[in-house]
Amino acid sequence: MKIGIIKEGKTPPDKRVGLTPSHCTHLKQAHPELEIKVQRSPIRCFKDDEYAAAGIELVDNVNDCDIIFGVKEVKFEMLAEGKTMLFFSHTLKKQPYNRNLLLEVLKKNIRLVDYETLTYSNGFRVLGFGRFAGIVGAYNALIAHGKRNNSFELKPAFQCEDMKEMGREMKKVELGNAKIIISGGGKVAKGSKETLNAACIREVSIPEFLNETFDEPVYCNADILDYHEKDGKAPASFGEFVKDSTAWENTFTKFTNVADIFISAHFWDNKSAHFFTEEDVKSDDFKAKVIADITCDIKGSVPTTLRPSTIADPIYGYDRITGKEADAYAKNSITIMAVDNLPCEIPKDASEGFGQDLIDKIIPLFLGEDSEKILERATIAQDGKLTEYFSYLQDYVDGTN
Repeated sequence: MKIGIIKEGKTPPDKRVGLTPSHCTHLKQAHPELEIKVQRSPIRCFKDDEYAAAGIELVDNVNDCDIIFGVKEVKFEMLAEGKTMLFFSHTLKKQPYNRNLLLEVLKKNIRLVDYETLTYSNGFRVLGFGRFAGIVGAYNALIAHGKRNNSFELKPAFQCEDMKEMGREMKKVELGNAKIIISGGGKVAKGSKETLNAACIREVSIPEFLNETFDEPVYCNADILDYHEKDGKAPASFGEFVKDSTAWENTFTKFTNVADIFISAHFWDNKSAHFFTEEDVKSDDFKAKVIADITCDIKGSVPTTLRPSTIADPIYGYDRITGKEADAYAKNSITIMAVDNLPCEIPKDASEGFGQDLIDKIIPLFLGEDSEKILERATIAQDGKLTEYFSYLQDYVDGTN
């Protein structure tokens, strides 16, 4: 079997990669029957010379490989006819801007496996960059707070060599007695907690967070059951909540009314209630002055997120009264961080973690260890057609949705 690593072609450039040089070496040692080829790239976080030094063949294209790994959407001209390709296609929610990409995949009889669709039989995702989004998103929240209060400055994550340097930077953090709330309970929230723990910020319980004052910075992590209720009662379980997420009232303002910083790291179904409204933000009770929206659903669960921001320019302001974009640090503004490709800020660390998951969890599936039919259920398109699992995309493909 031939495995290919395609170069990333999206703009702005993504420096991440599916398999690092050390991953390739490990794979070849563990599976001598595998042949690995890497397409040359001038922007990848691991240089071509590093792959060559590891004994990996460098090529101009990987079209002769059986399985091709990328990260972000692949350029049309780089789609390999009749091959199996894995990348984040961003087509699952019928995104209009990627419809033509799916049409090209079908036209070229490509077997498309989207990393987001790789799930265990219990529905949990097999892999993703969520942890790294959380790590960088929380780090950016600290940067925003420091700038807003003119209390400290941190080197941006993308200028740091790696997470170790980010850790050294966080020794500069001075938060006073700020309160930080993290929403969500998945990999993104856990990554955010990693950053706050590294900054020596203490975690407290929900009752403590809501009712007590402190002489040190603290944070609290609240998940779905902690901020939804119906008739004054919380859902008994996650299962009860997802049965009809529209039936539950979101009570998250109890947190934003006492928190200085809000890090949104939750999963949100767009049929569910918003975390707060534009009217809530106008109230004097609304205390949060910095919102790091890692979820980055535009005017979604966090309605102050007016647009995505960029790694180069990550912060903008939301005017509490007008609801429009404003100076990020004005008295009447909420400081918003809404970068939608956060793992790209630490491409080496993100690639190391993601590649290890590919080795441990995905490549074995292609070698016959797939009793749960993970690959079958994750295949969006094959032989020029959508699979039965993704037939809901047919109107998207037809242009009738």
